[in-house]
Parts: sequence; structure tokens; C-alpha cells
Amino acid sequence: MSDHFSLKTINHLQMKKLFRNSYLVYFFLLLTISCSKDNEDNGSENGTNPIPNQQLTGSSANDFLSASKYDKIAFEIVYVEGYKPSTTSINNLLSFFNELLHKPQGVTITERAIPSPGNGPYTIQEIVEIEKKNRTKFNNVNELALYAFFADSNYNTDNSTSVTLGTAYRNTSFVIFENTIIKQSNRPGAPSRPNLETAVLQHEFGHLLGLVDFGSDMQEDHLDKEHGFHCNVSTCLMFWQIESNLATSLLNGEIPKLDAHCLADLRANGGK
Repeated sequence: MSDHFSLKTINHLQMKKLFRNSYLVYFFLLLTISCSKDNEDNGSENGTNPIPNQQLTGSSANDFLSASKYDKIAFEIVYVEGYKPSTTSINNLLSFFNELLHKPQGVTITERAIPSPGNGPYTIQEIVEIEKKNRTKFNNVNELALYAFFADSNYNTDNSTSVTLGTAYRNTSFVIFENTIIKQSNRPGAPSRPNLETAVLQHEFGHLLGLVDFGSDMQEDHLDKEHGFHCNVSTCLMFWQIESNLATSLLNGEIPKLDAHCLADLRANGGK
């Protein structure tokens, strides 16, 4: 603004007025930018704001289950080169969606390979950073965004007797430790890789649906209090061992189903 004036021709009063006006313009711009940032931080859903997709696990359970706010899902799959999930397990997950979710406009899938981040075993903080760098889909008006990362290394808490196959860590995000799934499925007598993938995918998505007592209220008590957020029915998909190496002894060639208690919880929260 001052570029258009010569300081030599402006008297003291004019200069004070100019600075005052410049200050008001600056203050207005600062206020406008601040308000815009506040509005974004408050959860505006325009397809580019990540904040609505950075909430607590289970907090979007009703959003997934019902069509009251979102009638379609954008499912973004990011995998490390060489660790792409099987077509069978993804198709099985889509069938799982269709059985449980009211999404009349359906699900669109985008898949993308990335180079190895090169820092495994992964902490959950590192998984979050990978999402921050690579996720491109966020909630947009009536479209709910879902993100899955298929990792090339294991979870940092794994030890010689227990490993983690996957974990849900935000309201619309989960990670599958694909390298670990491959190793487990290659063991003698283990379930096939597609079956093991399917069970873990559906189990982790079950947590995003609020199971168990994780955003979808229990209609009857079936919480495994020792392991938390899991079903106490050993044949249920949401039994705690499904997301660990012990899942290999549970599958027996078949993928577990949600039991009646879990299904009742989902229906009560807007599901089919």
C-alpha cells in the first residue's frame, strides 16, 4: 500500500493516518486468516483437511455404519512396494462392508505403492508419520475417507513369542503388518495369506466400527476385560487373538465371523 506514495509528500498527520489504516488492513487480514484456520481446525470437510480423520479410534463408528452423514466411502490403500495385499482379501473386505454398512453410493478404492520408508520395526508414531506424508483422501461432504497402510516390516513391540498383525490407530486409519502376515502364513500348517489377511483386515476395521465397546455401545456385555475392546467369544472375529500370531491356530481354513453380540452392537449404532 505504501509503495504508491512518496514519503516526502506526506506530512506527519497523513503518515499517522496511513500507518493506522495499514495496521487495520493488516489486523483484518490476520483476523481473516486466523478465522479461516480456526474453521479448518474445527473440522471443515472439504477433501483436504486431515483433522476430521485424526480423531480417536471408534469415534467414526456411526459414520461408517449409517448413511445419515456419509453415503459413500473413499478407501485409500497405500502399500510398500512388494507388499501389495491380495485381491482376494480386498474383495472379501468389500463384501464385509456390504454386509454391515449403509453406503448406497458404494465404495471407491485407490491403491498406490510407495518406496520403503526404511525405518522398521515401526512404532505407532512412525506409522502416523507415514500416513501424514502419504495419505491424500480426507472426508469430503458426503464421502467418508478410509486409509490403510500395508507395511514392509513388523511392529516394534513384537518379540519371540508374540507378534502383531495389524492395528487400528485412528478413527479412519489402520495398519497391516504385511511382512509379518507373509511370514506367519508361510509357517507349516498356517492359513493361506489371503485368509490371514482377510481375518486381520476385517478385525481391524471392526475396531473402526466401534467394536468392542469402542464407539458402538454393547447391547449385552461381551467385553474381554483382560484384553480390552475385544469380544470374549473365542469364535468371534473380534476375539483378541485374531490380530496376533495366535490367529494362525484359530482360523483352521475358515475366516471367523462376527458373533451375535457384535452384530447387535453394530445394528444398534446404525448398521445393517
